[in-house]
Amino acid sequence: MTRKRIVATIVALTSLLVAPPGRGVARAQLTTLTCPLFHAKLDAAVHDRIHNAPATTRIQTIVRTPLGGLDAVVNVVPLLGARIDAVHTGISALTLDIAVGSLATLASLSGVMSISLDAPLTESRSLAPGDVLAARAASDGTGGSVTHLRETLGLDDRWTGAGVGVAVIDSGLQPQSGFAGRVRDFRDFTGSNGTVRDDFGHGTHVAGLIGGAGTEDGLFQGVAPGVSFIVLKVLDANGYGRTSDVISAVEYATANKSSLGIDIINLSLGHPIYEPAASDPLVRAIEAAARAGIVVVVSAGNYGSNAATGLPGYAGVTSPGNAASAITAGALRTFGTTARSDDRIAPYSSRGPTWIDGRVKVDVAAPGDKLIAAAATNSTLYRDYPALHAGTGYLRLSGTSMAAGVVSGVAALMIEANTAISGGSRPRLTPNAIKAALQYTAFAVDTDEGPRADMLTVGAGAVNATGAIEWAAAIDTSRPVGERWVTTGLVRSTVLAGETLQWSESVLWDQSVVMGDTLDTNQPAWANAVVWGNAVVWGNAVVWGNAVVWGNTAVWSSAVVWGNQSLSGSGSNAVVWGNLYQIQP
Repeated sequence: MTRKRIVATIVALTSLLVAPPGRGVARAQLTTLTCPLFHAKLDAAVHDRIHNAPATTRIQTIVRTPLGGLDAVVNVVPLLGARIDAVHTGISALTLDIAVGSLATLASLSGVMSISLDAPLTESRSLAPGDVLAARAASDGTGGSVTHLRETLGLDDRWTGAGVGVAVIDSGLQPQSGFAGRVRDFRDFTGSNGTVRDDFGHGTHVAGLIGGAGTEDGLFQGVAPGVSFIVLKVLDANGYGRTSDVISAVEYATANKSSLGIDIINLSLGHPIYEPAASDPLVRAIEAAARAGIVVVVSAGNYGSNAATGLPGYAGVTSPGNAASAITAGALRTFGTTARSDDRIAPYSSRGPTWIDGRVKVDVAAPGDKLIAAAATNSTLYRDYPALHAGTGYLRLSGTSMAAGVVSGVAALMIEANTAISGGSRPRLTPNAIKAALQYTAFAVDTDEGPRADMLTVGAGAVNATGAIEWAAAIDTSRPVGERWVTTGLVRSTVLAGETLQWSESVLWDQSVVMGDTLDTNQPAWANAVVWGNAVVWGNAVVWGNAVVWGNTAVWSSAVVWGNQSLSGSGSNAVVWGNLYQIQP
């Protein structure tokens, strides 16, 4: 079959984000700056405000400076009538409350690298925040609930995640017997610190999926019921928060990695992408955490299909799911069975590529639909959605939030298995190595639209917990670079529920794919210091079917369509539905 190819540069795609300049006072303030220069320092949301909001309107922004350049900007802040609400030393940035009319002067400073909106964000549950779709999905006929998650993943009792620390950056956690003795620390970034709590209920459910104890007979048990938790509250009683608080929480986890024993960060939340990943302050914080040796797992978002039309949509991954070093998780429906051959990508699960940069995301997919886990019984979710109750003290929720929790639990088991084999004497698996192993051992999955989901939809495939743990246990991380570090022979398939599932044996590396025996050898690619992307070149371009080609340039088929419905609802054409803006072959 002749392959259709459409070449579209990332520059052309980003032009969709730029709205025509507005009139009035905001435009008048640009007299000393050319518009392109001014725009270069603004994300799309701030750009929108400066052209359309009155000059006296105050907004919260995150201002990045060069390393060592914070003081120079701090000294100017009073002159602009701005207020410093937070300092983010890890990414050399400030959170400022500032009038729109002062943004032009701020942007003109040579010490200002970028100005981003301190964007509101929300948890990645159901199809949309704050609506009744979650309750509807819980009671519809699209498949059974997952009550024995560990059984679905093919896990036994050998590994529990004991000794592994997971920082859950979410709405908090309600203390209960299922987490007793395993909460190492609690910090509230939304207000004053107090007792451990969760007034929304999302964080408790995610923590329950990662490592809740469940009932005595194992019902509703989390993936890694032996992990310890570091609870960092960033979402309020309605599931909303601000990007600056999440950055502060990520930086807190990074700074206290050793003292609190933090191995993994789980972020089941996000906001629309307004700028390239390189300047996105939340992404910068994620990358810093990964370089420090923390595995960062992020939900992809729940914008995979148009709720009104049912059409699949691409490029709906939210920030910080566009962070190259993060493990970005999509959601699977398992239909309540332990067999994996009937798994399908959940329609709501966001698909890549990442907006603006065009990176291949998601990385992997995991069960995320109708998962039952611990509930915060005094929370908004438990009170307002009785249809989601699964017995007393448990909730049934769907979303990539839940899938991220599952992936974090699997990563914890991998770390435990690798550490136990050596008695703790070897270096720990790096975030890059864990991400690569999850992809390498993943298996193919289908979509509702047809067989074999593409890599923009499912990444390398569905998470294979038993295969990933087997790989982790076989690795000797002390082996010299360039030598084989797989200490035992591995069968590149896994038997689950009587079915033999072939490993993908591929690793997604930004816009390329690694095939074959790549993971058998200790390579610089798996080190913390190596950033996923163009720093290391692997293989050739990735080809999906007969239509989509991915290489150094974004190449689209007619199957990928760009609509004019805003992901954020604020006017930026951040993607993706239907055929209103289809690129023709």
